[in-house]
Amino acid sequence: IFCLCVFLQLAALERQIFDFLGFQWAPILGNFLQIIVVILGLFGTIQFRPRYIVVYTVWTALWVTWNVFIICFYLEVGGLSKETDLMTFNISMHRSWWREHGPGCIRRVVRPSAPGVLEDYSYVSVTGCIIDFQYLEVIHSAIQILLSLIGFVYACYVISIFMEEEDSFDFIGGLDTYSYRQPPQEHVELKPVKPVGKVL
Repeated sequence: IFCLCVFLQLAALERQIFDFLGFQWAPILGNFLQIIVVILGLFGTIQFRPRYIVVYTVWTALWVTWNVFIICFYLEVGGLSKETDLMTFNISMHRSWWREHGPGCIRRVVRPSAPGVLEDYSYVSVTGCIIDFQYLEVIHSAIQILLSLIGFVYACYVISIFMEEEDSFDFIGGLDTYSYRQPPQEHVELKPVKPVGKVL
């Protein structure tokens, strides 16, 4: 369980860093919750707290759903567009950090020459990328889904073990037909004791 949690945390932290660099506020919030809930699930496993593991299990289902949405968003499935500001809550016009800094990408700042445009206004031209940024985002989400599904299955297994242990545990003097404490006897049978002879 510890190794799985380490992989989940490293994947979430790596994604959190690049989402911070791209000012992607919706994924930043999701990554933060993922980090907290993974810690909670690990604590629940170590400290024998099935409720914490149930919280982790429910969150994992939501996390998988969120990552499926991100895949659909960047692949523009069902009318979604990666050019919208949905990931930044429409607060800013930032995009994925991988758009300009992906492997092999050459970033150039181009100043427009049109009249009436402020001189400090510019846009970025990106060429030569080995992998387009949307596919890198899809790969990140697919890794999150894979790790989360493994974590979900393991969490269900741990919950079932905890429930079996609770069912098999019996308190001393419980509802069993034969109790640990025997009822006191009304008559005590006494037997005479033979004196031990003196040894000369």
